[in-house]
Formats: sequence, C-alpha cells, structure tokens
Amino acid sequence: MEKKLLLVDDEEGIRKILGISLQDRGYEVLTAKDGYEALEIFREYNPPVVLTDIKMPGMDGVELLEAIKKESPDTEVIMFTGHGDMDLAIQSLKFDATDFITKPIQDEILEIALRRAEEKITLKEKVKEYTENLEQLVEERTKQLLEAERLAAVGETVATLAHAIKNITAGLTGGMFILEKGIELDNKKYLMQGWDMLRKNVLRVKDLALNLLNYSKEREPSFQLCEPNGILKDVFDLFLAKAHENGIQFKLNLDENIGKAWLDPEGFHRCVINLVTNAFDACTDLGSSIKVPEVTVSSKRIDDGMFEIRVCDNGIGMDEETTKLVFQRFFSTKGSRGTGMGLMITKKIVDEHGGEIRVISAKGNGTTFVVKFPRKPSGKGDAIHPNDGIPSIEINKNSQLNS
Repeated sequence: MEKKLLLVDDEEGIRKILGISLQDRGYEVLTAKDGYEALEIFREYNPPVVLTDIKMPGMDGVELLEAIKKESPDTEVIMFTGHGDMDLAIQSLKFDATDFITKPIQDEILEIALRRAEEKITLKEKVKEYTENLEQLVEERTKQLLEAERLAAVGETVATLAHAIKNITAGLTGGMFILEKGIELDNKKYLMQGWDMLRKNVLRVKDLALNLLNYSKEREPSFQLCEPNGILKDVFDLFLAKAHENGIQFKLNLDENIGKAWLDPEGFHRCVINLVTNAFDACTDLGSSIKVPEVTVSSKRIDDGMFEIRVCDNGIGMDEETTKLVFQRFFSTKGSRGTGMGLMITKKIVDEHGGEIRVISAKGNGTTFVVKFPRKPSGKGDAIHPNDGIPSIEINKNSQLNS
C-alpha cells in the first residue's frame, strides 16, 4: 500500500511530535490543523489513511469522518479521543472508523491501529483485484461459450443444409439420368418423367435459397395498414390448382369483421404460405388412407386488439413429442424432403409482429396451427375500426374446391 497518511489535530505540538514518529515508521505525513483544511488536503492528495482528533473547533472529527467516508468509503480513518469523549468515539465507529485511540497516544497502540488499517487496505485491494479478475474470467468464458454455441449452430446449419443439398442433388442426378435415357431412346414418357424430376428439384433449390435469405435477413417488418382477409384470399387462390391436382378439399372461412390491421404484408403472406404448404404435405402423405384429405384456412376476430388465423388439415398428424419440436431449428417431419426452415421462418415472422403461434395435433388425426396477431403493433396509429374505409372480403364461408 501507499505509505502516505493525513494527520489532523488542532494542537501544533501534537502534529509535530506525532508527525516525526510517523515519519520514522516510513510514512509520508500530511498535516492539517482543522477539519476544513483536512478536507482540502484530502481531496488533493487522497491519502489512504487519516488520523484525526475528535474534539476540534469548527468541523469536529466525527463530521470530518462522515465527509471523508462519503467521498471515499475505502479510506481508513483512525480517531484520537480523550477519556471524556468515549461517546463520540463509539459514535465514530458507527460511521465506519477503523479504530479509536485514547490520549495520550502510546506508540504500541498506534502501531497496532496502523497495522490494522494497512491490513484492511491490503485486503480490500486483494478483493478488488480478485473481483476484477473474476469479472474478466467470466467475460472470457462467456465469449468462449458464445463462440462455441455459434460454431455449434453453424455446424448444425451446415450439416442440415448439406443433407438437404445432397437430397436435391440426388433428385437432379436421377432426373438427368432419366432425361438422357429418354433422349437416347426417343422415349417421350422418360423425357416427361426426367423433366418433371428436374423441375421439382430446381424448385426445391429455389425454395431453399429463398428460405435462407428470409431467415437470415435482419430487418424491421415493413408494417402497412392492410386487410388480412385479402392476403388469405390471395393464398387460397394460389393453392387452388394444387388442391385440385392432389384431390384435396380446400376451404376458406373468413370472419368479415376483422377489417384492417397493421401487418408486414410480405411476411404475413409468407407465413400463411408456409402453413398451407405444410398442411398440403401432411395430406399428400396419407398413403393408403381412405378418408378425403381436407385443408381449411380460417380467420377470426378475437377482440379489438387481436385476430387469429387457423390452418387445419386432416392429414397424418403428429404425436406429442413431435409437436414440441416443430419450431426448433431445422427440425423437419418430412425426412429427406424437408429442411425444417418453413416453420423456423414462420415463427420468426410471428415474433416480429409480436404475435404467438401454437400447434394442436394428434397422430392420425390431423394438425391445426393457430396464429394470433395484434391488429395494431405498439406505436402504430390509433384504434382501428373493423371496417375502417376498406370493404371487407365477402366470400362464401363454405367455399371449397372438391376433387
């Protein structure tokens, strides 16, 4: 520790005699005749130890102690007191004085008090050093952990994408082989089969690239005042041909009271497409099941602040364990045909809107995705009337396309 201290006493003789004794012990001694002068010297030199008399004119020792501790809690203050000032001495201990010594001052007692002050200062320095080292260690370990998690996430992503690309490559290779055979044999059937395989796998490459771009984009949603029902109708029309091709009864049930809402139209559209695509996949995986596959998209006004969309299918369904995993990174129920990115992106979009998404499913009994959106994200405009200037969509609530 720094061998410097401040000696405060209104008697010049005590300052001189005690100052010489302290210098002999190796201290650099600063002196002050009263509390006011002591504070000025303390603020300029900041000595780690202060020795002060309790009884002084003007600012007494206890007031000086309070002022020093307020500015520098770690400074050690030793009080000098006469036999008649014991109450003040005890009071000084309440204000965190290191010790008090009764006058006349004995060298042995002063030595003990100074050693105790030095030990406290040394201990505080060690605790501070240990704390700083511990904080640095925690920071380093945290960085290492985050880096390890980042690398693990990158590894998982690369492995998943590599698997998906490998499957697509296999499909492209198979399509090329059949197409080449068709050209070689002038077989139109082979040509069409090869071309169909190539077309489907090229679309898979496109979807994979778009999904990666959508998921990696860090952007604020571009909120606009629009009609959720209009976007749902657009998605419905988009999938009608595919529903007819796969023999799926595709239904649209819209609540006309939803009106307008603040949404990112592109994100909301992608969210619904992903859910409908999943529902169609679940229905086409029915295998030899005799039931007629059905997919229903519906909307519902919950209250002035929220609306809900549901995408339901009567497909293969999922067990309880699988439903807990569907929103995890790259989890897919489609085996080699899926990357697990569709629901990852859907969850991200819902979170960006401040909404919530859940899944209800049972093995063999279909799946329902329930998504709730706020009609007005925080800070967007005033309350929205359900029919605020834009007419609601009018559509037969049992509208469907039968196979």
